[in-house]
Amino acid sequence: MICSACFAQDGKKAKYIFLFVGDGMGIAHVTLTEAYLADKAGKTGSEYLSFSKFPYTGFVTTYSASHFTTCSSASGTAFSTGYKTKNHMLGIAPDSITKLKSVSYKLKEKGFKIGVSSNVAVNHATPAAFYANNISRTAYYEIGLQLWQSGFDFFGGGSFMQDKGKAKDMQSLEEITGNNGYAVTRGVKEINDISANVSKVVAFFNENDEIQNLSYSINRKQGEAKLSDILEAEIKFLKAREDRGFFIMAEGGIIDWCAHDNDAAGTVKEVIDLSEAVQVAVDFYNEHPDETLIIVTADHETGGITLARTGGGKQGFASLDGQAASVGVLDKENGRAICDSINNAAGVGFSTKGHTGIVVPLYAIGAGAELFTGKFDNTDIPRKIMKAAGFEF
Repeated sequence: MICSACFAQDGKKAKYIFLFVGDGMGIAHVTLTEAYLADKAGKTGSEYLSFSKFPYTGFVTTYSASHFTTCSSASGTAFSTGYKTKNHMLGIAPDSITKLKSVSYKLKEKGFKIGVSSNVAVNHATPAAFYANNISRTAYYEIGLQLWQSGFDFFGGGSFMQDKGKAKDMQSLEEITGNNGYAVTRGVKEINDISANVSKVVAFFNENDEIQNLSYSINRKQGEAKLSDILEAEIKFLKAREDRGFFIMAEGGIIDWCAHDNDAAGTVKEVIDLSEAVQVAVDFYNEHPDETLIIVTADHETGGITLARTGGGKQGFASLDGQAASVGVLDKENGRAICDSINNAAGVGFSTKGHTGIVVPLYAIGAGAELFTGKFDNTDIPRKIMKAAGFEF
């Protein structure tokens, strides 16, 4: 719940900044999830998510320097550095040479503690956009080496992709990181028990070393970690060590993967997971309303979701609960048919298995949130963040 009486007044400087990225999360993903929750509650309409009732909203354009429809690395570069680049490039200008500086480095220089987290691998495109520079988003090993070089304070999520390189013949990124000033933990208990003397940490929350991301929400087993668990640990770690504030980028990365699979049930469960993680930040905001800024947005839209696919008849969004697992886990031969049947029963359609160029929503609350209204470009996001914190970009 948001403390409505605690809305920060215009002019307050943001000391604690949260930037949530629902990878692939368009307005239709949010609408579908709210309709699903309302249907579950026995009503027609919308059941608000933690962030959809924020007092400030906007629409964000996402095109890249090379394509109207962006990829995650180009969009991540834009809202991290404030500059466009070509699809598949990461923190590098379109000239393929110039390195671009992330807002996280700018805030680090101002004394902020920095946290970068995701429910997918820590060297995947969106988290990497906040600490790395590479001409290719798939150069996972080289990107992973830049993690410890950043000097950032907290990294949390799934473990390294290509931990020992593409050919598995390189020194482990996990080992290198641990040898260069970082404590490396695994699981919720290890990070919660970490010593107060530890200043920098990489916290892995995936249960299986062979699978770098956390479990999909729809497949999650009891006791497995989710994005809100990462965020709780991240806030606890950074707050105990900050003196000038902190900046956290937290990504719900599996929304995108479910939408690529045209999996409505999986998509809804991932948006709910993101909402629960945002609620952790809202709880923190309620304790520090004059100093906290929360932004929730997306890097692009995936799947081209439409509702009322069945032509206007009464929809049963709660029928999505009839799907027991993600498409990839369902029976290999019948999984797609099962998912499509459930999508149809809920009246949910998809126009593509790729990204779209549709503007994405942005929701904001707190100190400087009034800067994030109207329609603007994704390159404006880091500029507005710096302004909210009281600095020049």
